[in-house]
Amino acid sequence: MNLVSEIEIAVKKLSRDELSAFRDWFQEFDAEAWDKQFETDVAAGRLDALAEEALLDLREGRCTDL
Repeated sequence: MNLVSEIEIAVKKLSRDELSAFRDWFQEFDAEAWDKQFETDVAAGRLDALAEEALLDLREGRCTDL
């Protein structure tokens, strides 16, 4: 049995309150991981082309107010 399977089994055994607490914890954990990856991508310049494209669209009037 692999670790993911063990985690799945353990999660299925959680009470309603424990599952809620786990869900809250995991959402925070996942958001922090996403933020770190985003910061890494920004620092490496992986988003520069997308930023330039967005700025060009803005300058050329292709953006609308919501």
